[in-house]
Amino acid sequence: MNTPLSWIKAYVPDLDVTPQDYTDAMTLTGTKVEGFERLDKNLEKIVVGHILSIERHPDADKLIVCQVNVGTETVQIVTGASNVKVGDKVPVVLDGGKVAGGHDGGTLPEDGIKIKKGKLRGIESCGMMCSIEELGGTSEMYPDAPESGIYILPEDSTPGDDAVELLGFHDTVFEYEITSNRVDCYSVIGIAREAAATFRKAFVPPVVTATGNSEDINDYLKVSVKDKDLCLRYCARMVKNIKIAPSPVWMQRRLAACGIRPINNIVDITNYVMEEYGQPMHAFDYELIAGHEIIVARAKDGDTFQTLDGQERKLDSSILMINDGEKAVGIAGIMGGDNSKITDDVKTMVFEAACFDGTNIRLSSKKVGLRTDASGKFEKGLDPNNAIEAMNRACQLIEELGAGEVVGGIIDIYPEKREGKRIPFEPEKMNRLLGTDISKETMLDYYKMLELEYDASTSEILIPTFRQDLECMADLAEEVARFFGYDKIPVSLPNGEATTGKLSYKLRVEEIAREVAEFCGFSQGMTYSFESPKVFDKLLLPKDSPLRLTVNILNPLGEDFSVMRTSPLHGMLNSLSTNYNRRNKSVRLYELANIYLPKALPLTELPDERMQLTFGFYGEGDFFDMKGVVEELFEKTGMHKKPHYNPAGDKPFLHPGRYADIIYDGTTIGYIGEVHPEVADNYKIGERAYVAVIDMPSMIPFTNFDRKYVGIAKYPAVTRDISMVVPKDILVGQIEEVIEQRGGKNLESYELFDIYEGAQILAGFKSVAYSITFRSADHTLEDQEVSAVMKKILNGLQGLGIELRA
Repeated sequence: MNTPLSWIKAYVPDLDVTPQDYTDAMTLTGTKVEGFERLDKNLEKIVVGHILSIERHPDADKLIVCQVNVGTETVQIVTGASNVKVGDKVPVVLDGGKVAGGHDGGTLPEDGIKIKKGKLRGIESCGMMCSIEELGGTSEMYPDAPESGIYILPEDSTPGDDAVELLGFHDTVFEYEITSNRVDCYSVIGIAREAAATFRKAFVPPVVTATGNSEDINDYLKVSVKDKDLCLRYCARMVKNIKIAPSPVWMQRRLAACGIRPINNIVDITNYVMEEYGQPMHAFDYELIAGHEIIVARAKDGDTFQTLDGQERKLDSSILMINDGEKAVGIAGIMGGDNSKITDDVKTMVFEAACFDGTNIRLSSKKVGLRTDASGKFEKGLDPNNAIEAMNRACQLIEELGAGEVVGGIIDIYPEKREGKRIPFEPEKMNRLLGTDISKETMLDYYKMLELEYDASTSEILIPTFRQDLECMADLAEEVARFFGYDKIPVSLPNGEATTGKLSYKLRVEEIAREVAEFCGFSQGMTYSFESPKVFDKLLLPKDSPLRLTVNILNPLGEDFSVMRTSPLHGMLNSLSTNYNRRNKSVRLYELANIYLPKALPLTELPDERMQLTFGFYGEGDFFDMKGVVEELFEKTGMHKKPHYNPAGDKPFLHPGRYADIIYDGTTIGYIGEVHPEVADNYKIGERAYVAVIDMPSMIPFTNFDRKYVGIAKYPAVTRDISMVVPKDILVGQIEEVIEQRGGKNLESYELFDIYEGAQILAGFKSVAYSITFRSADHTLEDQEVSAVMKKILNGLQGLGIELRA
């Protein structure tokens, strides 16, 4: 949002501040000024000159010598401009003065260009006649300026007068950062209201007078709104006997300062009112409206429409259209159509001012690929009560500028009138909230400046509809704070009861997982949730694998990032591969990240997001090192039962015979193993790599942070070693189950200390040796007690086909 200071002063007449003071004060009261630009920067000693005579330069065919009256004297100026003649009034920079730049359209010098008396091809030249570009303007903003040449001032200009003032350059343009909830400040009137309150000056908005002849618009035009949920209000007025002409200079200058190129009186009035009131308007050629009827309704799926810019737009049933009796003539709130545009031949036109649903305009603008100044305002949610004021202001300007004859009456479709809100006025609560001691009267003075009325009978503040941001007591307190001055609010310590904060249980488990991983030498990695479908082939997954059922990305960056991952292994193996190929000899990585498993395809609900703890390493270590890391994690998270490992699962990306599912208390919570050599080759990892994946949602229910401490044992332990001949298909886990089940209450621990296969053992068997420790908490164990327990253990082992070694 940009506004020139001169336009603000039109509604705050007593405002007399420097640009910097204005910037600082407005920013402190909540209307943030991003910056400002003085239009007369580097313009010095520039006056109106009257060309009295012109002669050819004696030594240059393309130069002329002019005698120019500059008010106090007549000076001689040599120029190469070809568009000047005797009698012209032109801007002249005198000797020692400055201009902003030149004709080349490049970056303007920071300090301008100083003009000095000199000679051109031997002829003295005292100053310079200026083009609009040399004054810092552009031909777009000053459409009457020649494409190349000196700017010609009005004939009634007085020689010696300030040409900079005459051209409207003694002004400052401010750029604001307006938050979306302050839609009232997307207008000059809204900014002026804030400026008046900030500087404690009177706010004088434009006075809108009644317009219209004795006719009735309803005799000419019919309007109906079919989709009232998307069109909250629709106003229409008519103007006939239109006279297309340039708009007055003052209007052109204000529009130019806002960055809007003046075109003609009709277009400029609609743009002017849009900037002044923040209400977009549109004009239709009445003769091009079929049936002289306007219908506001949704488009149909598959419809197309050509907008004013000549582009064909694809429509659907969510987009609101302005139609006549036969066809669409505009996309509501965005842009009109080429089939009803205003041309120089227009005789009668229809003015439209409406209030459309902001959310729908934003979505429609995105769908048709077109965002305009109008849609940018509509999408913020305009005040429907503002539409009629803006419409009447436009008609007033039509009459004042002699641009046409306004037809009497107005068509105003407004099914549900928006009323202002009432908020209880509670000054004591506001002071407690702000930490201030501001009187009730002072608060009410602030509200009065902002046009917020006070109902003394109910002690309520009446909120006008243009202040959609005010909803509750805290909002009213903010209004007081910003005009009292944030810098004046004393510093105070917060009060209230102390509370204890802590991580959720899930996050505590994840925190311990990180600590264990890093204690075991793993570094944290982070990989993308988006993957390519090609990774499933790299992981050797069969075509019918459920892991190939993925959530697809609607607008992917490319095929490599087109699906949500269903396994964490690709990211981990990719990271290990990167490290291996950069010649890092031994690497350990871990990652805590989600996988995304669709519950049904096509998607009918959000996928199952499951946090996976993934370990991966190559180099120093083997399967049993990884197993130790997993069991360390279980121990630290209170999972004191011994996990079991089932090697009979099917994981094609892991080495058969060197892989196992991790089972805890009957539930599979992850897997561990060596990466399949073919998969390692696919990822260009030239060493054995090991991974372990823990499904955190499956693991967390078994975790426990309760700790039970026992005293140091008073009685000695008894240890028995057994060496067994075991069939190769018997797992040590099965042996340990028998030891635990039959070891009784005095079993303290057991440890596998030897496995042997060789010539001294029968084929198909292996030698396994355990050390088993017993201890009683209340007495010294006797030999017969231990022997009885050992007999039970041996009987159980024999049931598995295991025999003691001789």
